[in-house]
Amino acid sequence: MIEGVRLKRLHPIPDERGCLMEMLRADDDLFLKFGQIYMTTAYPGVVKAWHYHKVQYDHFVVVRGMMKVVLYDPRPEAATCGEINEFFMGERNPLLLQIPPLVYHGFKCIGETEGIVINCATEVYRPEDP
Repeated sequence: MIEGVRLKRLHPIPDERGCLMEMLRADDDLFLKFGQIYMTTAYPGVVKAWHYHKVQYDHFVVVRGMMKVVLYDPRPEAATCGEINEFFMGERNPLLLQIPPLVYHGFKCIGETEGIVINCATEVYRPEDP
């Protein structure tokens, strides 16, 4: 796995009322700090890529549909420079994926319905300095 990338298996708790699934808690060892939470979607077959952040860590959870999330490590100082990781995430495989700064990431909706990704980012988005 790419250096600095971490995975947390999530455990949906269903009952007759619906389902509850914790994603990220302040007492998780993956939690670093809170910047903002946002949602992004992709229609079936759509790719959203490539993105990276200079400082920000991302924490992706696919809450609807299925996504193929791909990471690429371009960092020359990293032992994993040049590596590619692929993760199939979503309703059938609930995971939280922590993506470190400078690692390129993108995803493709591989299901038959719109995919929904929730991201808990460690930084606030600033359009003047993305």
